[in-house]
Amino acid sequence: MSQVASLDLVQEDIRKVEELMYAQANRHHPELQAAINHLVISGGKRVRPALALMVGEMLTGDKEHIITLAAAIEMLHTATLVHDDLIDGSLLRRGIPTLNAQWTPGATVLTGDFIFASAARLAAETDSVRVMRLFAETLATIVNGEITQMFRSHGLASREDYYQRIYAKTASMFELATGAAAMLSPVDENQINALRKFGYEIGMAFQIVDDVLDFTGDQVRVGKPVANDLRQGLITLPALYYIEEFPEDPRMKAVMSGSTSEKDLQTLVFDIRESGAIEKSIGESSEFIERGILELQVLPDNPARQSMIDLSNYIVNREL
Repeated sequence: MSQVASLDLVQEDIRKVEELMYAQANRHHPELQAAINHLVISGGKRVRPALALMVGEMLTGDKEHIITLAAAIEMLHTATLVHDDLIDGSLLRRGIPTLNAQWTPGATVLTGDFIFASAARLAAETDSVRVMRLFAETLATIVNGEITQMFRSHGLASREDYYQRIYAKTASMFELATGAAAMLSPVDENQINALRKFGYEIGMAFQIVDDVLDFTGDQVRVGKPVANDLRQGLITLPALYYIEEFPEDPRMKAVMSGSTSEKDLQTLVFDIRESGAIEKSIGESSEFIERGILELQVLPDNPARQSMIDLSNYIVNREL
């Protein structure tokens, strides 16, 4: 099942989500409107809001509030990307110039701040204190994860650190999308917990696949060098599998100490690709997906649930 087919059920609602996103800069500075227009137009696959919308459809949740929630989640995601691109010095995302490629760092930071504030305002418009609390907790988790990565994770080959890092970076927002949508629906705590676990599992899988694509993706389309994380000393799952098999590899030790050459790094990337680490990482992401889908067994069996399963399978099979 293709990603496009898996989103058919909520495609019209995704358009409403994007309209809400565009509207956030109304009556504000025209440069903010231009920035948000640019970011929405260059947006990705809308996986996170789609999940919230699918949960709402599956559970017959409050449609208006869940569309608002989905917009809040995508605005939150967009804000994190604005700040990430500035921190990383990225000039392209998905082949499109980033804000910081066109604006000063100060203007870029302030735009990201405005989008964070817009996301919080949208979350408040769900009229659910519980959703607002989860939203705030998720934002704190994301920021703490970024600070931890900046000060501790470079050169650290630890599965515990890796899983904590990708939860903070990605899975926490997937958990927000599915859990908050359930909170806005007429269901019990067991179903809310099942959907939060579902979001966690597929969010972890999503980031693992992203980390695989960092080694195997097309540099022109990605807009950054292959193995960008490794270049920054960040050890992701493919590299962890490689280290477990070749703990004494001098090139990997050089990467972890921040003293590698471009030639040695390219050789190391080739060795990682050839070692079976990519296949093992994809296998692990599939295990996360399988565990997530199992959580859906306690939920209504309807077309929305099937769309969630289809989207989960797309996550592990996607290509850039």
